[in-house]
Amino acid sequence: MNNNFPFISVIIPCYNEEHFIRQCLDSVILNDYPKEKMEVLVVDGMSKDKTREILKEYKEKYSFIKILDNPRKLCPIGLNVGVKNATGEIIVRLDAHNIYDKEYISKSVRYLKEYKADNVGGIWIMIPRTNDFFGKIITLMMSSPFGAGDATYKTASSKEKPRWVETVPYGCFKKEFLEKIGFFCEELPYSEDMELNSRIKKIGGKILLAPDIISYYNTRTNFKDFLRHTLRNGIWIIYPLKYGKILFSWRHLVPLAFVFALIFLSVLVFISPVFLKIFLLIIFLYLSVDFYFSFKIAKEEKDPRHLILLLFLFPFFHIIYGLGSIWGLIKIFKE
Repeated sequence: MNNNFPFISVIIPCYNEEHFIRQCLDSVILNDYPKEKMEVLVVDGMSKDKTREILKEYKEKYSFIKILDNPRKLCPIGLNVGVKNATGEIIVRLDAHNIYDKEYISKSVRYLKEYKADNVGGIWIMIPRTNDFFGKIITLMMSSPFGAGDATYKTASSKEKPRWVETVPYGCFKKEFLEKIGFFCEELPYSEDMELNSRIKKIGGKILLAPDIISYYNTRTNFKDFLRHTLRNGIWIIYPLKYGKILFSWRHLVPLAFVFALIFLSVLVFISPVFLKIFLLIIFLYLSVDFYFSFKIAKEEKDPRHLILLLFLFPFFHIIYGLGSIWGLIKIFKE
């Protein structure tokens, strides 16, 4: 029966993941794909915490788990190390921050063949890294259309049918296809999945989102980490323009346009009262949408505290992301 399963290579880049690598690997081990038909290549960026020790434990216990080194630490470089050392005909790219449903791998491989896709990915169900109120709020915010935009892999229901999309997180590919398209872009320390999917679309490739392929993403719940991650995402959705790469869709530009409009209009209000009216109209419209989504979440959770906190967190999230995008533009012109 196992002859029907192609040999695959699961690639997991990581760096200082002592808090998450066990649950990630455990979920991979519990996957229903035949273990004699897979290898798991964990590409470590020379971690300085206990990640390396944990990986050695798993390597000794499971023969299909291997450790590769990534001295340059960057994620796309680590991914390419994994792909180039892979012996499987299919590559399943995973992330150390996620926990994977037991059929995640088998469904990814099956849909790749059935739909004749070039890349197959699933949905994220977001879970907080810490079991506290703030962590829950951040998770709810990032799972909302107001926080995630048109990122269907964050908002789609697992009961929905597979659909063709612009991008998916991580992915499942044929190795020969990755070799043909040129691997992951090593110029970009972030956004490597979006950049790869952008190239796939440019050559007429097909990207499938299958909502019944499920992983659980540990959202950042430490406020400092959340702030840094949001700012970085804002920068790196714009900064790849320096390399001639357009990775953004309309949803990525909305925070940039919103923040830029507020800054620009706040200067123009001193020239004409008309600009003050436009400024106030934008604020009113934004706060109306903010209240709608914040109230909806609070009602679903049956907790009025959600309304109060989300009314502030949504604007904070959008403004920080928008400022990051503006800084990305500034960096391009400065260099």
